[in-house]
Amino acid sequence: MPLSSSAHVDTFCRNNLPPEVDWPEFRLERSEVRYPERLNCAVELLDVVTDRFGPDRPCLLAPEADVWTYGDLRRVSNQIAAVLTEDYGIVPGNRVLLRGPNNPSLVACWFGVLKAGAVAVCTMPLLRAGGLATVAEIAAVDFALCDSRFTTELHKSGVEGLRVVEYGGEGGLAAAAKLKPGTFEPVETAADDVALLAFTSGTTGRPKATMHFHRDVLAIADTFSAHLLRPEPDDVFTGTPPIAFTFGLCRSRPAGRDPRPSRHRIRRSPPRHRRKRRHGQGTARLRQASHRAIQVPTPRPLPQRTAENRHRQDPAIPVARTALTSDAHGAMTPALGSSEINNMLSL
Repeated sequence: MPLSSSAHVDTFCRNNLPPEVDWPEFRLERSEVRYPERLNCAVELLDVVTDRFGPDRPCLLAPEADVWTYGDLRRVSNQIAAVLTEDYGIVPGNRVLLRGPNNPSLVACWFGVLKAGAVAVCTMPLLRAGGLATVAEIAAVDFALCDSRFTTELHKSGVEGLRVVEYGGEGGLAAAAKLKPGTFEPVETAADDVALLAFTSGTTGRPKATMHFHRDVLAIADTFSAHLLRPEPDDVFTGTPPIAFTFGLCRSRPAGRDPRPSRHRIRRSPPRHRRKRRHGQGTARLRQASHRAIQVPTPRPLPQRTAENRHRQDPAIPVARTALTSDAHGAMTPALGSSEINNMLSL
């Protein structure tokens, strides 16, 4: 599949795509995924939706914090993009490491990085110095935006030449962003420019970086979400996975591709279990990962034959787990995670 002309000045990602023979098969015949050649997923997911439905609709809600509207998120992400490009010289294609737990500031950083044409490299907040050093080495990172509470391990990582800008406090990124206007001209990236480097866990060896194009990020909303989850205006998006986990990213970002805009609620631990059956365009809860047990109905085991059938659909799910979870949480839909359907960084 021929690639379009890249907007990346730093061509690291384009240069390190794997040989085309190793690519997955991209089936782009359906109208939902016939994207234009020039496409910035941050613009489509945030700016286009804000313009269409207005800036005052609630977007991000967090514990003990003010509600962020779509207009707030657009303004702050624009300011961050301006800081990156004007103050730190970030150019399209540079990789920017993001470190911190799920919160509105991290979401704004993610959008700001993509609007600047850079490549977001989100990291698990529990990663220690060694893991962070490996990620930085593989992705050739020399710039990071880090939650002010999570800088210790990043500084211990010993990444040569790494510039670290803190967010979440009164200084650092927040102070610099306040000096910028709330408008920014986003980089017109190619639909097949890399937007994200999402790392595998590394539990079976050295972590691998999966390479996600801008169109890939939109395809998640335009296919699986639109056809199987079928969001509604008042639905709540929530999830414990961190944004660095692509499932967490999809559950956490504004899903603006649906005709109706969404809201996102960021919570560490809800007062009671409240599950939405549809991944929808309403309030979304971006919940911190927590080891606290979530109360769910006591499951009734499925007939053994039903459990075995579902196990055959997805052998990675043990029969016993399938039998326990299906009845408590509704029908299970076999699906690939977004990491499994994208290219691996070829180094």
